[in-house]
Amino acid sequence: MESLVLDATDRRILAILQDDATVAIAEIADRVGLSATPCWKRIKRLEREGVIGKRVAILDRDRLGLGVTVIVAIRTAQHSDDWLQTFAEGVSRIPEVVEFYRMSGEIDYLLKIVARDIADYDRIYRKLTKVAPLHDVSSSFAMQEIKSTTALPLFD
Repeated sequence: MESLVLDATDRRILAILQDDATVAIAEIADRVGLSATPCWKRIKRLEREGVIGKRVAILDRDRLGLGVTVIVAIRTAQHSDDWLQTFAEGVSRIPEVVEFYRMSGEIDYLLKIVARDIADYDRIYRKLTKVAPLHDVSSSFAMQEIKSTTALPLFD
């Protein structure tokens, strides 16, 4: 997929929306030096072109009782398309899996899971291991979150 060329105004609009997607169009326009209609048109273009995928609320995991973050490394002896489809669909149905990647190197899949506590993770782990045959599952518990952001870098 080819990346889109963005001008400085597009990048400023995106930076504002990444920080707070609830900012009113009039305020965004004022902050980037446009009137409301051209600003709104730019945002609509960025949405239409897929640069803005969706606008969401970012929830506080701790306040919701999901204070345990687990990084799970998975190795498998299976690499068929059918196995991958079964595995991907099964893992995607586990709501506590918030990130899921197919990797290169020694690890085949990497998952980020949020849980209430260790017992809750054990429940999730048992669900995970029933999805498809796995060779090795290694879980690491985050001791401290040092950086976590949804904001992407917007270079000139």
